[in-house]
Parts: sequence; C-alpha cells; structure tokens
Amino acid sequence: MIVGLGNPILGDDGVGWHIANLVGQKIQAESLDLEQVDIDSLSLGGLSLMEHLVGYDRAILIDAIHIERGPLGSVYRFMLEELPDPGAGHTSSVHDTTLQTALKMGRTLGMKLPDQITVIAIEAHIDYTFTESLSPPVAAAVPVAAEMVLEALGNPRQT
Repeated sequence: MIVGLGNPILGDDGVGWHIANLVGQKIQAESLDLEQVDIDSLSLGGLSLMEHLVGYDRAILIDAIHIERGPLGSVYRFMLEELPDPGAGHTSSVHDTTLQTALKMGRTLGMKLPDQITVIAIEAHIDYTFTESLSPPVAAAVPVAAEMVLEALGNPRQT
C-alpha cells in the first residue's frame, strides 16, 4: 500500500498527494508489474490511517516533514520506527492518537497490519496558506521522491 498524506489545498502539505499521483502514473506508463500495489491519497492520521493499512504486508507513507535536517525540498527515507512518536508518554489529542500508538493498538486487537512501514518525506515549510501549488523547491523534489518510492517497492529495507 502506498499512501500520499497531507492536505492538497494547503500548499506543500499536499506534496504526498502529488508524489502518489506521479508514482501511479509511472507504474502505468512504464507497465511495471506491480499489480499487488494499491495507491491512495489521504488527509488522515492516527486511527483512521491505521484502519486503511489493515490487510497489507508493507506500506509506504509519503508526506511533508519539517525536521530542518536539510534545505526545503530535501527528500528523506525512514522506517516508521525510526521517527519519534510525538504522543509517547502522553495523550496528544482527545480525538485521535499517533500512528505508532494506533498500530500498537491494532496489533493488540489482532488486526493484520504491515510489518514494514517506510516513510518517504520531503522537507517542507508548512504555513497553512490555501493553495494547491507547491513551492518551487518542494515541487522539484516530487520526481526524486517518486523514484525513491519505486525503489522502496523493490527493496523495502534500503536506507
């Protein structure tokens, strides 16, 4: 399962949707034998995102990130467990939880969830301005990130 995350009307926050769309186009145009791969774009997190991952062996999540390790448009690849869990040790919301906590709960309840979750993230400045356009550095990273997603499909543990 490949999931582009974010909000497509909030500029760079919607980059996951752009990349997921490009990956789908590349799979179709290049006639890649990836029949068992589903691609979706979602504006969800926590419990709702976890529910979309039920039944899959692997998942690739694509999203904007703001960690300031590199300039805007830098593309990173992580395994989900490498990322900090912002809700660890406290409840971060009375309405939802972090994806890491939701996955733990789902596994405890016996749900079939991916053993491997790869995160492809693009360094972005999230400013919540209503626009469907990406900033130039983030837009330039879309093809790079799409190639990284395709590479991750072939080699899930590559870092």
